[in-house]
Amino acid sequence: MNHHPHDEADDSTEHHGHTEQEQSDASEASTLHHRRIRSFVTRAGRVSVGQQRAIDELGTRFVVPYAPQLADWDALFGRQAPRVLEIGFGMGATTAEIAAARPGDDFIGVEVHEPGVGALLKLIGEQGLGNIRILEHDAVEVLEHMIAPESLDGVHIYFPDPWHKARHHKRRLIQPKFVAQLVTRIKPGGYIHLATDWQNYAEQMLEVLSAEPALENTAEGYAPRPDFRPVTKFERRGLRLGHGVWDLMFRRR
Repeated sequence: MNHHPHDEADDSTEHHGHTEQEQSDASEASTLHHRRIRSFVTRAGRVSVGQQRAIDELGTRFVVPYAPQLADWDALFGRQAPRVLEIGFGMGATTAEIAAARPGDDFIGVEVHEPGVGALLKLIGEQGLGNIRILEHDAVEVLEHMIAPESLDGVHIYFPDPWHKARHHKRRLIQPKFVAQLVTRIKPGGYIHLATDWQNYAEQMLEVLSAEPALENTAEGYAPRPDFRPVTKFERRGLRLGHGVWDLMFRRR
């Protein structure tokens, strides 16, 4: 199927770090060998005038600089509230919609794609949202250094890059080692919610999460889409064409 078009600024299902790299296998292997595995591949993208204005005007208030130390999230949000981490928010439309519908919860959005950061800041400004903070950094390092163990009430990962070629599956974010690290940051009783429109990745997600002893599935297999996750424009179009979307909802034991 044709996957998520990158020229739609309001399409929040844009894949996190989705690129078609036409390099040889040898140079790919060499690159992977020499760099640490990360949660993304940086993609060049053009920041629009409106996005740049939002970054300039709102960035200092809503973007948290990465630092290899625990962040004081209560101070950064100015309150104590349930806290949800979203990894790879794309252009931010889904994040903004969920944050607007759940004003009592705080949302930490991690995204490395600068136009996406600008787009979410623009939505924050337009909608007057005070319960979102953004990190423009690798999610693996953010988890490792800035988020305390058992401090998150939930984690959202929606439509992560499917790396649909079989030889690229090892680059997918949802792997046993990453999930093992992720669950240490979730409170007992907290949740992890994933969504994908690639059946093969959905099967991998289900297998990896089911094998993690600290997690229990809240459904028999895949979960119904929870009310709080809005259906995106791309998803609606895909569903009309008969493409599937799979949600997974697991709870930390």
